[in-house]
Amino acid sequence: FDEGRLKISPIENSVPEAAGEFVERVCRLLPRVKITDLLWDVHEWTGFTNHFIHLKKSVAPENIRLLLTAILSDGLNLGRRKMAEACPGTSYGDLEWLYGWHVRDETYTAALAALTNKQHRIPFAQNWGDGSKSSSDGQRFRSGSYAYDKALHNPKYGSEPGVLFYTHISDQYAPFKTKVITSGLRDATHVLDGLLYHESELRIKEHYTDTAGFTDHVFALMHLLGFKFAPRIRDLADLKICVPPETKNFDAIASVLGSELDLRLIRNHWPELIRLVASIKMGTVTASVIVRKLGSYPRQNGLASALKELGRLERALFTLEWLRDSQLRRRVGAELNKGEARNALCRAVFIHRIGEIRDRTLQDQKHRASGLNLVVSAIVLWNSVYLERAIAEVRSRGVEIDPGLLRHLSPLAWEHISLTGDYVWRTPDSLSSDGFRPLNNPDRFRFNQ
Repeated sequence: FDEGRLKISPIENSVPEAAGEFVERVCRLLPRVKITDLLWDVHEWTGFTNHFIHLKKSVAPENIRLLLTAILSDGLNLGRRKMAEACPGTSYGDLEWLYGWHVRDETYTAALAALTNKQHRIPFAQNWGDGSKSSSDGQRFRSGSYAYDKALHNPKYGSEPGVLFYTHISDQYAPFKTKVITSGLRDATHVLDGLLYHESELRIKEHYTDTAGFTDHVFALMHLLGFKFAPRIRDLADLKICVPPETKNFDAIASVLGSELDLRLIRNHWPELIRLVASIKMGTVTASVIVRKLGSYPRQNGLASALKELGRLERALFTLEWLRDSQLRRRVGAELNKGEARNALCRAVFIHRIGEIRDRTLQDQKHRASGLNLVVSAIVLWNSVYLERAIAEVRSRGVEIDPGLLRHLSPLAWEHISLTGDYVWRTPDSLSSDGFRPLNNPDRFRFNQ
């Protein structure tokens, strides 16, 4: 405390000096590849294209190259007409036909789950986490052309309209859920949807967000649904810690104590809270819908008030843990940084149309977000596989590598990936006998630990 005001010391940088040079040298070993060849490699590893089943016949598409072209048209924000012009041998009519019959929200979701599951099973991904932790954040894209008048004007981002892609990412860098937000609601409204309604094998236990990702209602529901919630709250010193009734002998922290908690209100409405959580778990009501409704209820509503009171209690306990545990603060910061780094990769991939959303319908905007998320997930998986091969190659040459440095590697690099130009699909002719691409001149690099 400084003059009665709570102050939290910033976390010191714990990254060793050797990590920067180590990461740079390893990333130089990654093979240079076109985005078309990268997607084809990932298709052969995972078979994720089999999840884009026909709307009526329930069969996978026969023309895989045409399907991957359709996915790229969404992921690169190029659009199907321009994509047909940039992809030799592809007609706009064929692309439209396949897109209409095979590309839907549910097929995108199933394909993304296949990539997430593959990433989760890669042994090298354990260097970044065990898949039990995740973070979520929104990334805003400007709106232009037909979508300009239909998009959200949010004072937080200035006067230009835009659309928010809200994405959940695991501690292994795998984005496992994305959602398009076109309203002025807080990010916190949509946090639970990603944790409850993804189709991957991940079993998330701890989740992190920034300040926009928390409300007292979300704190309460996270606890009742079995998740540990750890948001990085801006201006935490200005938020009061609510305490149980008749709390005494806390004069040292009196300046941060707030009003008393009404525990009786929680007890009286406990059966209703349990029924609410059961409804969310069973899918009777969507989590984002109930969070939005509870936030709009008047104060006289007993269920909303009891849930908020429980959230204030959970927030108080979390605040005390945040102040006490520096490792928690470090962990939250590290996981949120993964999301920020992923956003930079998304900007690099979503480069066409000046990175603007120009689709007028929400359905088309959802497909843009899903395509982008799928392409980014494919890049993460491809990089992870080749990072593992690069480390194995270096070790096979007798070079010792500190295992503690491996967690500082990131599968989000894209400098070695060609994202623009003509999108040509061809049978890879540069694979080694083991079916993988050769590393980029491993003899030229020395690793001095």
